[in-house]
Amino acid sequence: MSEKEMPDMGVLREKYLRKGMLPTIFCNGCGHGSSLDYTFRAIEELELDMDKIVFASGIGCSSRIPGYINADGLHTTHGRSIAFATGVKAANPELDVIVFTGDGDATGIGGNHFIHAARRNIDITVILLNNFIYGMTGGQVAPTSPKGTIATTSPHGNLEGAFDISNLAQALGAAYVARWPVSYPYQPIKSIKEGIETKGFSLIELMSPCPTAYGRRNKLGNIQKLWEWYDDHTMLAEEYDKINDYGTEAEKAALEDKIKIGVFQHIKKVGFFEAYEEQIKNLMANDDKKWGGV
Repeated sequence: MSEKEMPDMGVLREKYLRKGMLPTIFCNGCGHGSSLDYTFRAIEELELDMDKIVFASGIGCSSRIPGYINADGLHTTHGRSIAFATGVKAANPELDVIVFTGDGDATGIGGNHFIHAARRNIDITVILLNNFIYGMTGGQVAPTSPKGTIATTSPHGNLEGAFDISNLAQALGAAYVARWPVSYPYQPIKSIKEGIETKGFSLIELMSPCPTAYGRRNKLGNIQKLWEWYDDHTMLAEEYDKINDYGTEAEKAALEDKIKIGVFQHIKKVGFFEAYEEQIKNLMANDDKKWGGV
């Protein structure tokens, strides 16, 4: 579907949102609403049947998103959205299963579920909204919080190194991995589409500004300045890698202040449930041979 054919957000709102759930809980300047918009546009372009999509989420601002969508969804316990999504996919492999989760929900309390779903290449699409902090539950430092981050649990600055979620998913062999700031409108839509279409575990990490819990505590300025921070501190993967390989020492040192964005992995790989079904077929065929088809 071309950009001209795409309905405006008012039409999409009527089509996809639960009217009784509005307004949302999102703060002014939060990037989660844009992420929801991008998802609707991806679904619209793919012409998916909403009766064949299940959304899952855990706990946190981002995990409230499925509640606003007029479709089947699971609002699960903290960190368990991927585990529930795996169960849904196991029960009905024909469904498109989309997870909305946050950086803390997925890689803090839910870290092991994330790791093993990616390792097994479970056929689900995870839209992970990374705002560098636990936004809803009190502004605590998260696994993704950059060094020096001021949070309720690190009032003098975070001492830990930040978790690179996309890098981890790539290393685990996920079929699709991409990271974009929500200030880029078209690339996230394309990646969500590609993630849904790709067989296997797909991670779309969207860097979503949090003006209240993160931006305010870390004195990043008003909403406009906060969103500009993401443009100033990200770099496309091709340019980042080129500098890292061939740049001067000064250029390489400047990369420490940049976050690499883009599509990092897009491969064709057998998923867990496909392999499981094939194993069952082989076992049944061997059993028939053993017993003569009785």
